[in-house]
Amino acid sequence: MMEKEVLCIGAGPAGLTAAYLLAKKGHSVCVIEADPRYVGGISKTVEHKGFRFDIGGHRFFSKSREVEDFWTEILGDEMLVRPRSSRIYYRGKFFSYPLKAFEALFKLGVWETTLCVLSYLKARLSPVKNPKNFEDWVSNQFGRRLFGIFFKSYTEKVWGMDCKDISADWAAQRIKGLSLASAALNALRPKAFKRVGGDVIKTLIDSFRYPRLGPGQMWEETAKRLQEMGGQVLLGRKAVGLQFLPGQKKWMVATESSFGKETFYADEVISSAAITDLVKGLSPKPKSFDLAMRLKYRDFITVAVIVKDRNKFTDNWIYIHEPSVKVGRIQNFKSWSPFLVPDQALNCYGLEYFCFEGDGLWTASDAALGALATEELIQLGLTTPRDIQDFHVVRQRKAYPVYDDEYAANVDAIRQELETNYPGLHLVGRNGMHKYNNQDHAMMTAMLTAENIHADRKLFDVWAVNQDAEYHEKGSAASSSLPGGLREVPRRLPTAEV
Repeated sequence: MMEKEVLCIGAGPAGLTAAYLLAKKGHSVCVIEADPRYVGGISKTVEHKGFRFDIGGHRFFSKSREVEDFWTEILGDEMLVRPRSSRIYYRGKFFSYPLKAFEALFKLGVWETTLCVLSYLKARLSPVKNPKNFEDWVSNQFGRRLFGIFFKSYTEKVWGMDCKDISADWAAQRIKGLSLASAALNALRPKAFKRVGGDVIKTLIDSFRYPRLGPGQMWEETAKRLQEMGGQVLLGRKAVGLQFLPGQKKWMVATESSFGKETFYADEVISSAAITDLVKGLSPKPKSFDLAMRLKYRDFITVAVIVKDRNKFTDNWIYIHEPSVKVGRIQNFKSWSPFLVPDQALNCYGLEYFCFEGDGLWTASDAALGALATEELIQLGLTTPRDIQDFHVVRQRKAYPVYDDEYAANVDAIRQELETNYPGLHLVGRNGMHKYNNQDHAMMTAMLTAENIHADRKLFDVWAVNQDAEYHEKGSAASSSLPGGLREVPRRLPTAEV
């Protein structure tokens, strides 16, 4: 039996941020993590024979000064400044992303480009009113023809569903205020283009910070410092039961691991676990249990392929819009940081496959996945058979919460019940709140939660953090001087990166 003031479920960016800040304020904190080896959640960095690679790409950029200061505090000079570069692979050609008008004209051809422009003008003159799905929302911004070329095939690879079945919320959050007009203007004036109010559109930012040894380095160091302050980080523990004890005003959390069963007691519980997993373990059983079970997730496989470096592409990643291959995106880890690759004569490409747990890709053997990845790299012209050196497979459960037609209403109902009937339980982070966000957003939800716990009252509504990790709530709770240097910002529409 172990007793702490605060127990954090999950050692990802949200869980570790909250734990670290609370420990700095003198609270006794314990973090439990199901992964037996790595901290960082989806922001971990996996190591294989000296190569380090991410589970997806993680650019370190935030409009939140608090988040940027946290990164600097933890890693300082270990944070590199890296150039941003992403391209789209379509019909055997590479297109810059964001789109560059003249390049697209040259590579698509005059006739195809004319049709795209006409389609865009039609969308602007006669847009779909109140778009409810991804296809209609993007078509309003770019025109239906460009949607078909640069959005449909890739998006359906990512989500495994028709674009008409994906909520417009996802597009609004992930495509940062960008339209064909803004992309064209940025191509003409890339250094000068800004939004009204002076904010550079995040999709157009051309550099970012990045830990020398990958994003996992940030969370490995955070965990280390947390433990130096007396906090605990316990790996290989999966939370399987959570019960609030009204008489003691404490939480009892049961875990399972290779060490056996353990029981933890805490005054407060911070959960970044997927809502479905959390609700399964709650006692008494929530009335919204069935709604939680209806939340969906997309799973993720990375096949890291080590090759002789022929400098085939220098982007951080490329989006694969080619329907003849299954890979959705390819990371170039050497472009993220040369320190991720121990031998500079080699490179490591991360081929990303989006799937559902239990489907054919997920259940395929590592050997089959390695063969698929190497065959597709060769087919795309990014390597040759003689240059393949090795591969390593990583499967990531619940990488992306799915934004279907009913997710928002279901999450809202679950949230209201948990806030009302389960005191001292705090939801943070991407899966903890079922919000497809970046790690700076996850961190800000954790920062505000830490402030609420330290103050022993609800200073902030964590759900009022937008996709830029900015706090937007109006009212007395946020109107005067804010704790911890946090500052209120004016309300405006949320935006987020692709």
